Amino acid sequence: MSRKSAYAWHAAWRQGRSAALASKGAGGFRCRLDDVQAERLQADLKAGPAAHGWTEDQRWTLARAAELTHHLFGYRYTPRGVSYLLHRLGWSPQVPVHRAVEHSEQAVAQWRTEQW
Repeated sequence: MSRKSAYAWHAAWRQGRSAALASKGAGGFRCRLDDVQAERLQADLKAGPAAHGWTEDQRWTLARAAELTHHLFGYRYTPRGVSYLLHRLGWSPQVPVHRAVEHSEQAVAQWRTEQW
């Protein structure tokens, strides 16, 4: 907290007492989607990317989620805005485990005993 903030809060308190210091709610823009639209987006996200034409892999990227939101509701979101929206809906970022296709537990165990 800075000294300037403390002075500003004290001046607000002197003029309006406790009511002047009450929270005015979260900052930023309100979500463009209403509850019904959010439920629809949630259902479409649960259906997976393949249900919407992305067959390369089964991961929702921020770009894909933004494109889906634009397609369904006509709203354009930035990647950061989509991130906030998905977080609000209970989704979290997931990073897939990268493993070689040729990965073999047996070969790894053998290497550990012989080389390591």
